[in-house]
Amino acid sequence: MSLDQLRAAARALEGVAVRTPLVEAPELSRRAGAPVWLKCEQWQPVGAFKVRGAWTAVSRLAEHERERGVIAHSSGNHGRAVAWVARRLGLPAVIVMNDNAPAMKIDAVRAEGARVVLVDRYRRLASATAIAEEEELAMIPPFDHPNVILGQATATLEILEERPDIRIVLSPVGGGGLLAGATTAILALDHPAEPIGAEPEGAAKLSAALAAGHPVALEQTASIADGLLPVAIGEVPWTIIRQRVRRAARMSDDSIAEAVKFLFRTMGLRVEPSGAVPVAALLTGAVRAEGPIACILSGGNVEQALFERLIT
Repeated sequence: MSLDQLRAAARALEGVAVRTPLVEAPELSRRAGAPVWLKCEQWQPVGAFKVRGAWTAVSRLAEHERERGVIAHSSGNHGRAVAWVARRLGLPAVIVMNDNAPAMKIDAVRAEGARVVLVDRYRRLASATAIAEEEELAMIPPFDHPNVILGQATATLEILEERPDIRIVLSPVGGGGLLAGATTAILALDHPAEPIGAEPEGAAKLSAALAAGHPVALEQTASIADGLLPVAIGEVPWTIIRQRVRRAARMSDDSIAEAVKFLFRTMGLRVEPSGAVPVAALLTGAVRAEGPIACILSGGNVEQALFERLIT
């Protein structure tokens, strides 16, 4: 994707997504031994970066493609983003979610007026595909789509425009859309920053893909980071990730929980476990750098009871 395409996508998001602040983290910088900046995507309208990709993909559909509405499968944040975008554009939306998704994420999708279909999380894609075919709905995948990735890339474009001295961009990894977006921006800008993926130990599909040289489907995934549980890196994200990404940081659930607590206690930031994984990578020393680091805090949609348990 060219720099012109990326900047056009960024312009199209003006007045839709927030150009979130890049906040310096003094205590984290001290511990990491290098300046650390936090990209606060938890302050997007839907509480996560997903609005960038959802808007970019849905708004670029041809009229005949969105005539009957859109459909997405999601553990929560992508579904909410697609529902929010669909409501804004006056389109019907169906969101297929896992039946064990956090209640607050299911409720948030319904509050946007979307129809929610709950299924076993390993059946989400198949169920969404079947409904899309039956009802002639336009599919908006959570990560396996060029326009979704292009939208996600605008977050890293903003980071590097504001802080061109950044040497590492740390991104959470679910299906790979956000990391592919970071890589897209770095490549388009011909920037020397290294994109690194941070993932849960219980869902280490990036580590598996890097070792094998291609996406590998894990038998199952489990983690406190409920937004990072796809069993494999998407094929489309992988075509981009493989060009620049050379390492992944695998984080335990205990370290992720500690990162959630750290962000709240040192900076007053409410971040969901999935969004805190990059910070866990720095706190544990899994990622070290001599130059400035940017961590993308991907979202803040965490149930109150869980959040209170994590920060005490």
